[in-house]
Amino acid sequence: MEWNPFKSKEITGTQANVEEKSNPAQSMLGNTIEGGREPISYYQRAYERLEIVGRGVNMIVDDACQIPVRVLEQTTGDSVISGIKKAKVLKRLNVQPNPYQDINTFRRNLLTDYLLDGNIFIYWDGEYLYHQPANKMIIHSSSTTFIQKYTFNEVINFKPSEIIHIRENSMTSIYRGTSRLKSAVRTMKLLESMRDFQDNFFKNGAVPGLVLKSPNTLSQKIKDRLIASWQEKYNPGSGGRRPLVLDGGLEIDPITSVNFKELDFQTSINDNEKIILKALGVPPILLDSGNNANLRPNMRMYYLQTVLPIVRKINSGYERFFGFTIVEDTTDIPALQPELSDQSNYYSSLVNVGIITANEARDKLGFDPDKDPASDELRIPANIAGSAADPSQGGKPPTGDDKK
Repeated sequence: MEWNPFKSKEITGTQANVEEKSNPAQSMLGNTIEGGREPISYYQRAYERLEIVGRGVNMIVDDACQIPVRVLEQTTGDSVISGIKKAKVLKRLNVQPNPYQDINTFRRNLLTDYLLDGNIFIYWDGEYLYHQPANKMIIHSSSTTFIQKYTFNEVINFKPSEIIHIRENSMTSIYRGTSRLKSAVRTMKLLESMRDFQDNFFKNGAVPGLVLKSPNTLSQKIKDRLIASWQEKYNPGSGGRRPLVLDGGLEIDPITSVNFKELDFQTSINDNEKIILKALGVPPILLDSGNNANLRPNMRMYYLQTVLPIVRKINSGYERFFGFTIVEDTTDIPALQPELSDQSNYYSSLVNVGIITANEARDKLGFDPDKDPASDELRIPANIAGSAADPSQGGKPPTGDDKK
């Protein structure tokens, strides 16, 4: 369901009814086509070829898809569709999105699109949810409302009321999001070039900094034969550094001190990998080996600053579409939970001083409610001066005069 961009305005005179736009600038924003951007093919290639890109993307995808949702009460605002029951929304978002996919696979497809393309498109047929690849979806903006239609692969058209669209931040468009990897394109290309140089170096059997000097002028035929002989015998790909006999006055002259260790670019590769991880939102320390004393704070920061904001954007799209308040359920996420002893002392204190009930504490801890009616009542603590439930009880013991 699209929102109505017009409001009726009664005017006396020749024009009895004039329609006025809610957003006067929409006519200038509309009538544009927002298709999949060209660099997406490079992001996909980097995801498949560069280990750090694949590991960083997969880490966010796998962690975010493990967070279920909680469907609460209906929202007070307008929703795209109406009449759907809460139980069905909960089932589609947590258990079975469609007859052909489990919820984990469905979420991983959505999140991979979000990180590589910056957009998520979900088709709702009235009963099930289906993922639509973002790089094949085209957005047709409207000069009167906001979205006119969506087109898949330039063939199939969808109404705005059939598509749930979640977008990443962007400075260039109000319709499509931008991939998080866009800010790291230069670094990824540099890293890929260094890897390609290493591959070509060993593949071609190149020997850096080596010149053969001859006291005599050689014909072109002898030069070509000599070069071919060296390529065949002094080749790192076929054993390298095999002993050779030089005659005829030939000498070897090194012109550079470059060695295989320097060609490894390990320091530069490590620095570039950290830049890519930071662009994705993954603290590099989480992928470093060894015993890190501050691993837990970094893991918590990773969830709070990277994983949860992505999950909340997706839940916000679901919320507007279905008309129910939808929040993430982080009960079973270890990185977001306090130490068990701290958690136990915290909720025990709240229950014992009468701030929350025992069942409210059980709900926070992820346990089923207790059937005892007393668990739904506040525990009013007794103090040394008397009972908080009945202040007339307790206090100073009666004296002989009081008894009279």
